[in-house]
Amino acid sequence: QVQLVESGGGLVQPGGSLRLSCAASGFTFSNRVVRWYRQAPGKEREFVARIGSGGWKNYADSVKGRFTISRDNAKNTVALQMNSLEPGDTAVYYCNVEITGTGNYWGQGTQVTVSS
Repeated sequence: QVQLVESGGGLVQPGGSLRLSCAASGFTFSNRVVRWYRQAPGKEREFVARIGSGGWKNYADSVKGRFTISRDNAKNTVALQMNSLEPGDTAVYYCNVEITGTGNYWGQGTQVTVSS
């Protein structure tokens, strides 16, 4: 079955960096768009970044220039490098894949807390 497992979250000071990873299994990873979303307390889940099968990338305006998404098709993983973190980046970060005709899949999430 489809599985997405996020890791790499934690507590970091403002201006710091974290690298999140999403490990995927149960489907053909290399030809799927993979997305990162985040959800802060009391707020709706919001799009952060996505990467296509050919490596094209899109980012939310709020993270452009600070976050970088990448993928390793040999390892079935997608990473989100987060630099210059701000308190407003505090959220649970989720990995997402939509497989046409099958479903919309989410990982369990990883907590990122930016605080001094």
